[in-house]
Parts: sequence; structure tokens; C-alpha cells
Amino acid sequence: MRMIVVVPHTHWDREWYLPFQRFRLRLVSLLDDVLDRMERDPRQHFTLDGQMAAVDDYLEIRPERRDLVAKLVREGRLAVGPWQILHDEFLCSGENIVRNLELGMRRAEEFGAVMNVGYLPDQFGHCAQTPQILRLAGIEHACVWRGVPREVRTHAFAWESPDGTAIRTEYMPEGGYGNAAGLFEDAGLLPERVAEFGQRMRPWRHDGGTFLAMYGADHTAPAADLADRIEALETPMRLDTLAGYFAEESTAVDGLPVVRGELRSHARANILPGVISARIHLKQAMGRAERLVERYAEPLAALWYSGDASRFLDMAWRRLIEVSCHDSVTGCGSDETAEQVAARMAEAEQIGQAVCDLVTGELAASVPFGGHMVFNPSPAWRRGVVVLDVPAEGETALVDAEGRSYATQTVEEAPVVVDDAVHPAADLPMVLDRVYGRVLFGQEITGWTVSEDDRTLTFEVARRSDAPFDIADVRAALSGAEGEWRVRTLAAPRRSVAALVEAPPLGHVSFLPEPSEAAGSSEADGLFARMNGRVLDNGLLRVEVVDDGTLTLTSAGGAEFTGVGRVVDGGDVGDTYNYAPPEDDRLVDVPDSVEFVPVCDGPVVAALDVVRTYLWGGGERVPVTTRVELRAGEPYARLRVTFDNRCDDHRVRLHVPLPTAASSSFAEGQFAVIERGLTAEGGWGERPVPTFPASSFVAAGGAAVLLEHVTEYEVTGQELALTLLRSVGFLSRDHNPYRDQPAGPQLATPRAQCPGERSVGFAIMPYEGERPGGDVLTAAESFRHDFLTGAGTGAADAPLPPAGTGMELAGEGVVMTSLREHDGALEARLVAEDPAASGAVVVLDGQIVRVALRPWEIAAVRLNRGDL
Repeated sequence: MRMIVVVPHTHWDREWYLPFQRFRLRLVSLLDDVLDRMERDPRQHFTLDGQMAAVDDYLEIRPERRDLVAKLVREGRLAVGPWQILHDEFLCSGENIVRNLELGMRRAEEFGAVMNVGYLPDQFGHCAQTPQILRLAGIEHACVWRGVPREVRTHAFAWESPDGTAIRTEYMPEGGYGNAAGLFEDAGLLPERVAEFGQRMRPWRHDGGTFLAMYGADHTAPAADLADRIEALETPMRLDTLAGYFAEESTAVDGLPVVRGELRSHARANILPGVISARIHLKQAMGRAERLVERYAEPLAALWYSGDASRFLDMAWRRLIEVSCHDSVTGCGSDETAEQVAARMAEAEQIGQAVCDLVTGELAASVPFGGHMVFNPSPAWRRGVVVLDVPAEGETALVDAEGRSYATQTVEEAPVVVDDAVHPAADLPMVLDRVYGRVLFGQEITGWTVSEDDRTLTFEVARRSDAPFDIADVRAALSGAEGEWRVRTLAAPRRSVAALVEAPPLGHVSFLPEPSEAAGSSEADGLFARMNGRVLDNGLLRVEVVDDGTLTLTSAGGAEFTGVGRVVDGGDVGDTYNYAPPEDDRLVDVPDSVEFVPVCDGPVVAALDVVRTYLWGGGERVPVTTRVELRAGEPYARLRVTFDNRCDDHRVRLHVPLPTAASSSFAEGQFAVIERGLTAEGGWGERPVPTFPASSFVAAGGAAVLLEHVTEYEVTGQELALTLLRSVGFLSRDHNPYRDQPAGPQLATPRAQCPGERSVGFAIMPYEGERPGGDVLTAAESFRHDFLTGAGTGAADAPLPPAGTGMELAGEGVVMTSLREHDGALEARLVAEDPAASGAVVVLDGQIVRVALRPWEIAAVRLNRGDL
């Protein structure tokens, strides 16, 4: 009989069908018991699920037990880390995965040792770059369950990232992280069950090595007399941690079967793909918060802030990591859990915005009042459209410090009359109490008049005023007032204008509004956007809105595809884990009526609203508004689909016909662009639906769709279908037509029906060839990262400050995923997201760093700071 290594553990869902604090009560009780036993009995070992969050959550309640936890970790009897939390690998950014691992390993090391195993026991599939991420962190073993393809027939295989990095990976067959969960339930049956366990495991391990017995399940503790039961057996068996098991396993991958790329097969376990589209508002919130922290707050603070924002950024990252949990961002928990997850996402976004405000406020202090500062979050020179608030006297251009001028387009006029009402004289003291210092309705008072002839008090306000003002003078002028008085507040005329401006890499540039006579024309450079009837054109792309509300797109090269933007609604009797259509599914894709509403006609932005009214849910009239927008200089059409969801148990998808038939799709995800076929591998008790996640874009057959957040897609026929909404009413259904087994309790989740207004943004871009190239990567970068603006707060007569350049990156197919201050230096993370990529050049403050990169390689480049 071979040696069986028994690993007592618990799989701890931090939040799931119960919210976090209710599960934490159970965690504290469980760990109190486990730690007491371990303190009394040196034979006991325990693995705390590969995530430090359980340790931190416990010690927040039991801080007096920190020393005991650290002692057990140092003795090698309690295994902690390497993750901070067991994340969902497809619903957070690659950068989030790296920070999760960094935080978890750092916290584990503070207790004495980190479990140096990439333990991934319950993730719903695994992203392609995980082996490279683990190896870059110094981890040489992975351990997985879900998503392993049918071709794996041994307990270990070489899991290879797209760049060729391979890691020895342990597959947990015959039950995953609970393959020995029932082994010790009945002491009298233990010998027979141990023998049966060996028989089940023997076909998976042919090298004569030990068997891994994962003794644990969700939220459970091992039997109190486990060590005694094992000692009473004559079978070779020992207690250990997962780290102890892997310490005896080779890290070599030679001779092992090779599996390359992501693990998303249904062949050996459920991967529950419906979580990608459950509670889509959580995916949107996650995308916003990650982008704001990763690509705005952190680079701004690293490059342009004179103070220290690190504690704020650490807090934001802690929130982002927490909500990446595989039962959090996924939306497959209770309604209470989803509410708390959304709140933490919002908090991360708010912290990120606060850091941006801090840094832009410092930069804007050198910009004269009335001017504007613009920050470019991309590491390359970029043109982009900004919308700024300017005086409304005549036509306006924006002029930078070098004297270059940019034409503007008025997009909105601000109301001049802020307030106009009649009040009895007795109420005038109350009306004057609206004034705080010199501020009235959010603006500063520039002047006031009292007309006793027509009993009118008029305030004039503007964004800022240096004119003397004392509210006591107004009170005195109104002393003895009688009858009814008209009180008006009039604002200086202002408007919002759009302009196509240029900004340096990760840098800032400032502008002042000037009379339009000083302006050049954007059309002189061939950069424009126009609307003529239902046709929008910017010279790079032509979009015609046809009678049924769909779009015909024609590129400058002549490529054309029609029927873009068809909206299809159908039933969904699944749950938060798995989509499932009803037997008599009725698809609705023809609107009952179509209306076209012009929004703006250029020359910087052209936009048209298409309002299609559908009969959903057996007759519910639902208007669906699609804003179609072209901006000067952009090779893609922006779409925003908005509707009020009034129906339950249904799925809404946006369809994009492909110019050419596609045999595969390409989706950008966590540090890679993944090619996928049109089908999914089945074999387990789950329908292998070919719906997949994409992060910043998905492309097939010459059509790329740029995305604001992780989105579920499917290539169906010669169309790309993107899920706008999936409304379901249960966490898990005991009888789901697309899944044999329950994925959790049959708990009602009425808020997972996602009632209320839904709004989702995309962009559609034609591309040439089978595989999307650098032009699509560049477009996705600009679509997802608008310029950031800030109003000048300096002296009104001060000159515009010169533009400032941050870090510049050049390299075909190379993208920057983060730029931060780390361990006393600037660190940029670069990824070669193209099969032809070979290297990059980084320029910062006169430093030039050349970086050789393999295709799909992830590299952290450290730069010494100069005087920026």
C-alpha cells in the first residue's frame, strides 16, 4: 500500500450564501477549535485554504492568538498563503491577480512562512498566464481542480503559459479539494474506505509516489481524534500540510503531459460559466474601480505627486483584492452579499478618485483660473476628446502653452437663470440664509442689486469671484421690506465644449479658452466627425443607421458589415451559475417601433440616439436606447445601450455580424490575448456552452468589440453575441436544465433579476486579417482610458505651465498594465500581447531602457526617479 498524505483543511468561502460577517462568526468558532487542538497535540496539521484573508479575518476578532498562529506557521504545522484571497481568475484584471499574490505572500511571511504552492482549489477555470504569474513570484507548484481538460489522465501535468513558462501542476481528481472529505466519517469503516480511496487514486499516479488525500470541505473542521485514528491504522498514512506534501514532489516538468493556456474545460468538473454574466452591474463596478486605481491614481501619484499617497492606494488595493473572491465579484452569492461587494467596489473607486483629486489638484494649482489641465493615462502621445466647461461668450477655442489652438464644439449650454422665485417679505431672512459666506447655489457671488420699484433682489454668481461681498449689506438693504419679493440668481453664461486635443505620454498639458478667431480647424488635419441625417462619418469610419435601428459600418478601406447592434431577448430559467433557456424559448429581436433622435452633429463629436421599443416578457413594452457616437480621430463607433429592465428570468444580448466567417475568437484577458474555438469541451454534468469572458476586447472575423468591463460573449453562426444582461432569481436551482448537480443552496435572489436601468458601453471596430493586431490593442487602450481633466485654480493672470511628459513606451504589441512607486523606485509592468512582439523601449526623464520580451512575456521594469 502506498503512502497516503492526509491534508486536513477547510475550504473557506469568505462570503457566499451568507454575507461576510455571518460567515466570519463560523470562521472564528472553527479556528478557535482547530487552534486549540493544534496547541495541545503536536501531531495535528492544518492548511488554511491558501488564502490569508481567513487569518486576517480571524485575528481581527482574536488578536491575542496572533503569536500562536505565528508559532504554528513557523513549526510547519499550519500552512498559510500564498494568496490573500481565492479569486476568480477571469473577473479581475491581471494586475489584481499579481497584487493579490504579493499581498498574500507578504502577509504570510510576516507569520513566519508562506505556503509556496499556487493553490487554486475552487476557481471556475484558470486564466492562461497563471503559470507565468506563479513562476515570477518564485512558486514552482500549482494545484487545481476545475477546468482541467480530458487529455489529462495523470495526477500531474505541465501547465504552460502562452510565453512558454511551464509549472508542475497537481490535479486533484476524484472530488477536487474534498476527495477525502468522507474518509474519516465512520471509524468502523475506515480501513475499507482507505483501501477504496487507494483504488480510486491509483490510476492517476503511475510513478509509485504518494497519494494526496484532501480531507476537508466547505466551512468544515477535521475530526477531533483524526491523529489517533490514523495512528491506529496499519496503512501507511500521515498527517501533513499541503506545503509538506509538495516538499517531497519534484518541480521538474520534463516528461509530464503538457497543457497550454487557459483551463476552461467542462470535462472533469463544473466550471459554472454563467457567473461571467450574473449581476452584470458588479462586473461594471469592478472594471471602473480597477481602471481608476491601476491606470489613473497609481501612475498619477507615482509620477506627479509631491506627497505620499501609498496608504490610500494600499487601502484601495485591499478592497479590490477582497472583492475578486470567487464568490464575490462572480455575483453567485446572496443578495446581501452582492450589496456588500458592490459597496467595497464603490469604496475602492472612491479612494482611487480621491487620489486622482489630490494629484490633479496639485497640478491644477499652477494652471490659471479659467484654464484646464488634461492628463493622459496612456504611455504614448495621444489625441483624445475632452469635454470642458468654458465661458459662453462667442465661439471658443482651446490654446495651450505653445500657442497651438484646438477647435471646439458646444455640447451643452448651462442655464443662466439658476433660481427665480417670489417670496413673502417675511421669508427673505430665510432666503438669505442660503448664502454661505459668499457661496450661493455652489457658485460665488460677484454682485447683487435691490430694486424697490419692482421689489426684485438679484444675485449674480460665477465659479469664482474676488469682488467684495458682505451678506449684512444685503440684509440692511432689505430692512423694512414689505409685500412679495422676486429673488433671482443669475449665473455668468457658460457652456460645455468638446475638443480633440493632444497630450504627452502619462503626462499633462494645460489649455485656456480663447475667442475662436485664434483657433485652427480640426478638419484641416482631416480630423472631424459629422452627421448627415442617419449617417455618421469621421473619415475613418462611416456608420449608417438603417430603418430597423441596426447599423451598417464601412471602414476607410472599404470593409462593410451590416446588421450591427441587433438586440435579442430570450428566456433564462437558470441561476447565477449557469444560463439555461426554457424549453419553449421565444426569442425577440424585432422592435415594435423605432425612433431616431439626433444628439449632436460635429465637428468633434457626432451622435444619434436610436430608440427601439420591444415587447419582452410576454408583452412588456421596453424602450431600448442605443446611442451611436463617432468622435474625430477614432477608428471605431461607440455604442451605449440603455434600458429599464422590467422583466424577470431572461437574457439580453447585442449581436454583431462578422464581415467574414470565423473559426475562432480572440479575447483580451489577464495579460494575454487568447484564441478560442467555437465550442467548449464537455464530459461532466454541465452543458458545455461556448460562452467565454473577455476583458478589454473580443474579436472575430474582422470585427472587434472594445469593452468597458469583463463581458460574456459567444460566436454563434456568423455573429458575435455579447451579453448585456442576465436576469435570474436563484443563487442555484436544484434542477437546472444545463447542470446536473446543485452548485449551492436553492436560495431566492430577487435582486439578481437586476431590475431598473441598465446601461452598457461598447465600441465596434473593423480590422484586417484573421487575428487582431496592434491597432486593436491601441484602440482598446484609448477607448477604456479617457483623458482626465481638472479645472485650473491658480491666479487668473498666471501663464499656462509647460506640458509635462511622464513615461513613454514604444514596442509593437506591448502594453503597460501598471506604473507605481514600489520599494523606492518606479516600477512599470509591461506585457507583450502579440505573437510577434520582441521588445520595448521605455523613456522616463531622459532615461532610455530597452527591454527584450518574448511574445506574451510579463516583465516588471524598475526605473530610478529623476527630477520630474
